[in-house]
Amino acid sequence: MKSKIKWAALGGLVLSFMSLLVHLFLAKSSAGFVQYSAITAFSEDLQYANGAGGKGAGSRKLWGKVKALEPLQPHANPRSTFPVPNEENNGFIYAKVFGGFEKIRTSICDLVTVSRLLNATLVIPDIQESTRSKGISSKFKSFSYLYNEEQFISALANDVIIVKNLPSNFKEARKRKQYPIFKPKNSASPSFYLQEVLPKLKKAKVIGLILSDGGCLQSILPPSLAEYQRLRCRVAFHALHFRPEIVALGHLIVERLRGSGQPYLAYHPGLKRDTLAYHGCAELFQDVHTELIQYRRAQLIKQGIINEELSVDSHTQKGNGSCPLMPKEVGLLLRAMGYPPRTRIYLAGSETFGGQRVLIPLRAMYTNLVDRTSLCSKQELANMIGPETPLPPDSFQFPPVKTPKQLKEEWDKAGPRPRPLPPPPGRPIYQHEKEGWYGWITEKDSEPDPSPIDLREQAHRLLWDALDYIVSVEADAFFPGFDNDGSGWPDFSSLVMGHRLYEMASIRTYRPNRKYLADLLNNTSDHLYHPSRNWTLSVREHLNRSTAEDGIMQEFQLSRPKLFLSHPIPECSCTTVKTAENLHPDKNSNLHVLFGGQDDCPKWMVQATKTDGTQESTDEETETQEDEVDSGQQESDGGGEADTIPSVEQDEEMDPDD
Repeated sequence: MKSKIKWAALGGLVLSFMSLLVHLFLAKSSAGFVQYSAITAFSEDLQYANGAGGKGAGSRKLWGKVKALEPLQPHANPRSTFPVPNEENNGFIYAKVFGGFEKIRTSICDLVTVSRLLNATLVIPDIQESTRSKGISSKFKSFSYLYNEEQFISALANDVIIVKNLPSNFKEARKRKQYPIFKPKNSASPSFYLQEVLPKLKKAKVIGLILSDGGCLQSILPPSLAEYQRLRCRVAFHALHFRPEIVALGHLIVERLRGSGQPYLAYHPGLKRDTLAYHGCAELFQDVHTELIQYRRAQLIKQGIINEELSVDSHTQKGNGSCPLMPKEVGLLLRAMGYPPRTRIYLAGSETFGGQRVLIPLRAMYTNLVDRTSLCSKQELANMIGPETPLPPDSFQFPPVKTPKQLKEEWDKAGPRPRPLPPPPGRPIYQHEKEGWYGWITEKDSEPDPSPIDLREQAHRLLWDALDYIVSVEADAFFPGFDNDGSGWPDFSSLVMGHRLYEMASIRTYRPNRKYLADLLNNTSDHLYHPSRNWTLSVREHLNRSTAEDGIMQEFQLSRPKLFLSHPIPECSCTTVKTAENLHPDKNSNLHVLFGGQDDCPKWMVQATKTDGTQESTDEETETQEDEVDSGQQESDGGGEADTIPSVEQDEEMDPDD
């Protein structure tokens, strides 16, 4: 009997050991396929397609195009005589570009425009965030780390001559710094270049530009320079293509998001430390994040960028619309709009200040909130980055442990007795506490210089922003958390909104007025999760209007003076309707003002638009009939989940498309 028990126990141990081995093998083999967790969760949405999908009751109000803006078409080709550049020009311009993704993109567009203005040959600029010294892959140079060099050169062949390097006879003089160097601001005027830069260019044949302000040419140009505005558009929307590995992975993310035919919404929180510090939004956060924002604000005051007090009332700033919409508030607004809890939301942006903690409320409301790490495996991201040399190990070392003999000697030398008890030994500082970009604030008064790991991560952020830019431009709907912040710096959301406005103005892009929404949120602060019906309808009316001509005219007044690429119309667009009266009889309406200054589109574009419009009209009629059938079924079934916020009915939405 005992032998049988022993054999049974031994068999149980063997089975347990084999089970453990199998689990370890499966865990190791699936470690590289993290993206399938999100895709599997998406597959569950098939049964919920009634609200969030491309078909079903209310889907057109949430995902459909804005009909009033459909006549706007992209048209950045020259309208007047625009001669091809001549190789016998005034000289060469080389440049160093500092800053993140947004500053790089706007600076390159301005740089090409200035080169055309000065009739000069442009040397492909050096992007300082992605130089070899930052530890990037040796496979790429600074510009080619992010953008496609060949596409950039060929797409602008009729506008500016672009070369990869200075001619050899100029290189040595550049190393000896013999050429004039300018540091223009983003508000520099054309006359500055024609009167001050051009004479030195003609004399020296080479000049250098250092761009750290997110541009080098003012946003608004006189009407006589409208062709230069269109050149900006050709650079931003046709020449600046990301390198093939980035484009391929970006389109793969879009494909995975649209799996099973579902649409998705892209959301960029805009929570960046610099902009939060600029506007004094520290009190919206807690603990160490407040201290980090205040430290950065003190630096900006010292540099003369801010001429205000260090401590400001963040809640007053919030009420003025100077602070971002927090993720929790965005979730409530989307619920008020009628987006179901299983809506697919892509979180864009390489930096979300506050980390995962600020995203918890939004993730609780929308479980399908994903980002690039959810949809790509580590191997896919590593392939895009390219082979990198390993960094040296962390130089941090624990203090040496004192021997008993050393401790006794210290005790003997401590002076006559009686003596107070020695202080308790200091808590050891563990390795994981030394890691992270915020650890210094608990020990030092000044921010340490970035480590090699930090420099490499800054370069990687350019790639993450490029991926998110592709996904955001392609999204069925886009919601910005902090666009047009008034700091004068280009921001990610404004660039995305400008690209979407240029490429397809009628796709659903929300342009919220943060001041108006802050008042609405304050009015119902005690009932955020159970708002009144009037509050919900007010949110819907405002956000629906923001997708149409009212939102575009707001951006025209607020965003365009700071950043042309955020609002590239009317210079870079045309209309397929002959007169604005065909759209709206009131000459004082925003629609009439919007279309009044537009050029007519070429005939081939009008014909192509009519063909596409006929097919879309047929699809919309079919969808409308399905909406009516679905709505009738919901009414007979008692409503179901027609609305995600109590006491709100989705069938009474206010939409400018109707």
